[in-house]
Amino acid sequence: MARRARRSLVAALALIGFGTVAVAAGARERDPEVRTPAPPRLASPQLYVDPSGAAVAAVRALDQAGSTAEAAILRRIADQPAAVWFTDDAPGYAERARRLAGAATAAQRTAVLTLYFIPHRDCAGHSAGGAPDAAAYRRWVNALAGALRGHRAIVVLEPDAVAQTVQGCLSPEQADERYGLLRHAVAALRKAPGVRVYLDAGNPSWIPARELGPALRSAGVAAASGFALNVANFETTADNVAYGNAVSRTVGGKHFVVDTSRNGNGPAQRGAGDRHWCNPPGRRLGAAPTLRTGHALVDAYLWVKRPGESDGACGPGHPPAGHWYPAYALALAG
Repeated sequence: MARRARRSLVAALALIGFGTVAVAAGARERDPEVRTPAPPRLASPQLYVDPSGAAVAAVRALDQAGSTAEAAILRRIADQPAAVWFTDDAPGYAERARRLAGAATAAQRTAVLTLYFIPHRDCAGHSAGGAPDAAAYRRWVNALAGALRGHRAIVVLEPDAVAQTVQGCLSPEQADERYGLLRHAVAALRKAPGVRVYLDAGNPSWIPARELGPALRSAGVAAASGFALNVANFETTADNVAYGNAVSRTVGGKHFVVDTSRNGNGPAQRGAGDRHWCNPPGRRLGAAPTLRTGHALVDAYLWVKRPGESDGACGPGHPPAGHWYPAYALALAG
């Protein structure tokens, strides 16, 4: 859809070595009703760099091939902390989250995760899929919540899920189910005091703030740490801060985070089909990830979208969504 950026995720995550031990979820199927008090703001300014990311592997391969100039460019991506996406229930997903959080804790860093497995995901777009039903989703998110207990982590919850619901791609029954699942996910994840959860809230060019606020409330933002903006999109940081402040006023002053991974040049011009969001040319890396933003309501600038992974097979030679796209990575970082 032309009003937002799709997620680059599923195929690329298959490249990461998964554990083989599945963790069964023992949490209740129904939505938890007790809201967990908000934990204190994260004190550490350091975010964890995932050593298994595609950019890290690309730098290693270029170094081995003697392509030192290109390797140096891609280090601008590989050396920065980016979110690790969880997008399916392949065996070992919870153990993978436990290892990630444990490694971050050992390094005295904060892991960043994106959970993206909601039923009817992406409304049949490039990243269509998700859990087969509500019960499967609850089991999945409960297992991940259990894996994160005892660790500090930032979780960006279900990119597009709320804004797409407002946009109207789901039936009324599916919309009600989605809001209930998001409330369940927020409550399950917030049981761990060190886990901060940000519900995805689209971007400034998609849903007006006054329309998004009620949907975020239905999705459980009151019990979340806040909301996330600009995931896999290109809107400027300034526009996101202004929009986020407007959204915050509709949801009781909630804080938010902004994906700055590819917004260094702002958005591409709208026009030819989906090319303004799907691997648009001329984009650049944005502000480096940090928990110190200088804005009272902005908890972090994050690289939620992993720079260099394709948005989709939307042009000649473009890989499917989630696959590493070397030429695009070099253009972003060059």
